[in-house]
Amino acid sequence: MVVLRWIIPLILVATSLADCNHDRPPIARYGSDDPYDKEEASRVAMQIDELDEDDKQNPWELSGLFEGDIVLDKKVSRNGALKEKYRWTKGIVPYYIAENNFSDEEKQAIRKGLRAIAEQSCIKFRRYRKEDTSWVVFRSNSSGCWSYVGMRPGGQTINLQAPRCIKHGTVIHEALHALGFWHQHSSRDRDKYVRILWENIIPSKKHNFKKCNCTDFGVAYDYGSIMHYTSMVFSKNGKPTIKPLQEALIMGQNFYLSTGDALKLRRMYKRQCSRRRNTQNWEPFSEHFSSMDDIFG
Repeated sequence: MVVLRWIIPLILVATSLADCNHDRPPIARYGSDDPYDKEEASRVAMQIDELDEDDKQNPWELSGLFEGDIVLDKKVSRNGALKEKYRWTKGIVPYYIAENNFSDEEKQAIRKGLRAIAEQSCIKFRRYRKEDTSWVVFRSNSSGCWSYVGMRPGGQTINLQAPRCIKHGTVIHEALHALGFWHQHSSRDRDKYVRILWENIIPSKKHNFKKCNCTDFGVAYDYGSIMHYTSMVFSKNGKPTIKPLQEALIMGQNFYLSTGDALKLRRMYKRQCSRRRNTQNWEPFSEHFSSMDDIFG
């Protein structure tokens, strides 16, 4: 116990120093401008702050953007974002965590969310370097939990409102958007698996239930996907807005990458990852502070 008392502070200090020592990217081209006006930003922030730990609704569902947490690029259609040029080169995602936006514990939560993706796919996360032309910056200076879909040249933001958005599942969810995932409920074959209860949806939110021409890479519809809406999202009357047509033990969760999510990710990036010599993501994770300099390679 005595040893732990001084080892743990050393781990946190070393992690903080590592964050300060690596390259800092320029202002991201995508997501640096707040997607909300002041009134909407305040409303979104308040809704998320008021979420209880046991609340079944996910914070990203309350983030006030398209389908809750997606920032749409006016120059890129939903179907356009499926093109391979929006996949990360060689399956490698340079990332940067804004230094003054998060506590050391929150930074660790972000890294562990990325680690969960790396462990179940060929995706590799590494610290931003000056020569990178595309990267993700994690920040918390806006309201809500949100991301763009797919890679954007010139840098892009994943916003995680502290502390409610800095949950393991929420980090995974937003990172999967950046990797190219849309929400499961918007898949083109969804009517075979769920019924949208339009009569229970807030009228101004009905556009969030439109289907997209998104490929599923041959992976079956997944009720347990971390990208699936919960049943009560955008309800105007406290009644369900989505009903499964098959018996589902769970529909929408914010805890882990499902088997279907992992399979889809591996198939999505099969070509990109095959272009790099070494597909091993990283060395086995160690809690020792000496390994914190660059966790993901």
